[in-house]
Amino acid sequence: DRVIVEPIEKEETTASGIYLPETAKEKPQEGRVLAVGPGRWDDAGQKRIPLEVKAEDRVIFAKYAGTEVELDDQKVLILRESDILAIVE
Repeated sequence: DRVIVEPIEKEETTASGIYLPETAKEKPQEGRVLAVGPGRWDDAGQKRIPLEVKAEDRVIFAKYAGTEVELDDQKVLILRESDILAIVE
């Protein structure tokens, strides 16, 4: 039930043009799904339940969810599907 997500960074300036330093920025809560796992096993352990999200979906996730890792010089998050709050269309 794991998903690899590339966080989408917000603008570095406010609507009025004020620059936001790194220390004032909030952690991203939106991202693009890069890959999904095969799904979790059902309660009987007989078959996998496929994930609802798929690669290239744009998602909103819980603020402090997942584990941040660096993959090919790119910061990505490894999330549980349950940490994803919505799929943005």
